Amino acid sequence: MARLYMDEQFPKVVSQLLREMGHDVLTVQEAGKGNLGIPDEDVLSFAIGEDRAVVTLNRDNFVRLHRADAQHCGIIVCTNDPNRWRSLS
Repeated sequence: MARLYMDEQFPKVVSQLLREMGHDVLTVQEAGKGNLGIPDEDVLSFAIGEDRAVVTLNRDNFVRLHRADAQHCGIIVCTNDPNRWRSLS
């Protein structure tokens, strides 16, 4: 199963459901980094250090980070806007 690091805007219910499915989930809040205004670069760096993929709703910044350096464990970009589907390219 996947090792995931949930960005802080994700609803807790998503983390709970992923855990029920057997995934190893760590949230920003559980890592003691919630509500601190931590830059996305540092969120990704922490995830890399923990060997986790980032799960985020922050598409624009994390796509930019991926394009700048794809040396990470993964970035899963989600949306709650059904009109926002588009390719990363």
